[in-house]
Amino acid sequence: MDLYNTPQPTDGEAEQKTESLFEAPPMAEQERMVEAVLFASSSPVTVRDLMTRMPHGCEPLQALEHLRSRYDGRGVRVVQVGDAWAIRTAPDLGFLLQKETVETKKLSRAAIETLAIIAYHQPVTRAEIEEIRGVSVSRGTIDQLMEMEWIRLGRRKMTPGRPVTFVVTPNFLDHFGLESARDLPGLKELRAAGLLENRPPPGTFPIGQGDREEIRDDQEQPELFED
Repeated sequence: MDLYNTPQPTDGEAEQKTESLFEAPPMAEQERMVEAVLFASSSPVTVRDLMTRMPHGCEPLQALEHLRSRYDGRGVRVVQVGDAWAIRTAPDLGFLLQKETVETKKLSRAAIETLAIIAYHQPVTRAEIEEIRGVSVSRGTIDQLMEMEWIRLGRRKMTPGRPVTFVVTPNFLDHFGLESARDLPGLKELRAAGLLENRPPPGTFPIGQGDREEIRDDQEQPELFED
């Protein structure tokens, strides 16, 4: 054998060989790791974040599924929030924490309507929001929702002017206990409950035209939501 011509391992092969010397912890131990991270985190944690924290060879997604099953029927649950995971109080026990919840500033009617339109029509432009509401959307309304981190800028539309769009954030989903925007009540359900008016979809009338008069947020307008 020619020792001088023996192929040498590459850096990747050497690293893989070194990592293979360490076995992944048992799944029960991985569950404990995931549980500790979720409890200590103030915000939902992604699988990618867990992988960077846990030892090599761990399967955080599998550990999350086991942990979620383990918490079924308990006082807290392991829930998915968008692409992340968190531990939350069981919905039927929420009344126990009502005195401990933080009271937030009440949203204006304009902000509630704007938020609902973004949630159901995202990605949606400001012009489309105004088309659906039938009124102008003030800059303050958008700024308030963005400061609360309930909406964010989405991708620009491939239309003249390339207007920016708005979409809801994981914070919005987390606040309302939703895994994704697909879990929102259907429009038919909202109309049946009297929470939405039967408005034409965006695009039925050209922006700024139609048989209605342009009004501002601070002017009197028909209510779309019940108190």
